[in-house]
Amino acid sequence: MLWKLLISSQPCRLCSFRKMLSASKYRPSLACFTYATDRQSNKENKRTVEKLYKFSVDIRKIRRLKGWVLFEDETYVEEIANVLQLLGANEAAIASILEHCPEAIVCSPTTFNTQRELWQLVCKNEQELVKLIEQFPESFFTVKDQETQKLNIQFFQELGLKNVVISRFLTTASNIFHNPIEKNKQMIGILQESYLNLGGSEANMKVWLLKLLSQNPFILLNSSAAIKEILEFLQEQGFTNSEILQLLSKLKGFLFQLCPESIQNSITFSKNAFKCTDCDLKQLVLKCPAILYYSVPVLEERIQGLLKEGISIAQIKETPMVLELTPQIVQYRIRKLNSLGYRIKDGHLVNLNGTKEEFEANFGKIQAKKGRPLFNPVAPLNVEE
Repeated sequence: MLWKLLISSQPCRLCSFRKMLSASKYRPSLACFTYATDRQSNKENKRTVEKLYKFSVDIRKIRRLKGWVLFEDETYVEEIANVLQLLGANEAAIASILEHCPEAIVCSPTTFNTQRELWQLVCKNEQELVKLIEQFPESFFTVKDQETQKLNIQFFQELGLKNVVISRFLTTASNIFHNPIEKNKQMIGILQESYLNLGGSEANMKVWLLKLLSQNPFILLNSSAAIKEILEFLQEQGFTNSEILQLLSKLKGFLFQLCPESIQNSITFSKNAFKCTDCDLKQLVLKCPAILYYSVPVLEERIQGLLKEGISIAQIKETPMVLELTPQIVQYRIRKLNSLGYRIKDGHLVNLNGTKEEFEANFGKIQAKKGRPLFNPVAPLNVEE
């Protein structure tokens, strides 16, 4: 649950994380694509529109999303559709791909085939490849430096990452494949060095590194300076090497995407809110590392939400992981527990805590216990013969 909350709660705090700009509905510069077209008319290409209609594509969606492709003199609607069909895509899938990623029609067959070969390095079969293209067409058709992509795929395979993980990177973290191979190698080296410097063992380093990358591939978009800055800052805050390694593992590398200033603000606010010493706060952070990640407004909102439900500061300090829950989730869970007569404010917060699955499992146990009749093993049984 933590990694989802970390990603969704406050992207503004990812100081060294490059924000992806949404694609413009106007024709972008094609310099970053290897599409074989450089001419544009001042009216829609009638043949392109007719071919799209032939494949049951909703032209209105294309006009709304990337209308510029309809003005291109040279397009490859039939070629791309035919290749997708040969890979096993049905008519509905082809229409969906072209509607969600209109620039696919200006991708030359040569470029498509090269991209297909790259993705097949990590896909088990063509069926899996088509499924990925259908789900993430923009990741497939946003073609930049294909040779760099290939080198990075091979590098990740050599590191020991499974193909299923690399294919997930291709669809959801494609930026890391556009990094020069030297940059990714440098970042891997810095992560390995940091792990060993923090007391990690050589024997466990590979497992730790692969797990970290699997959980957060965006860590490769950081700079070496950002990593060193955060480590030095945490050491200045009194965290030991083993504690920093613990925080890094629990925060899945998102720690390196924060600014020392924002972490300091969160620490100062939490210290005042919980009225605790530096030592006490450190223990709270080790129990709930997200305290370092959440901004002051988010922390304030969540603490106030808990207080409004009758939960005390002392209870929050005892179970700080409840700060990972949004006020809406807290209200929902408290209502469910109240329906069983369980009063959160009179006890501990363990049953309120956890992922959705963990909470539902605990709720089921409480419900079963509540409905179970009392049984006295020494009481006589009334048995009618």
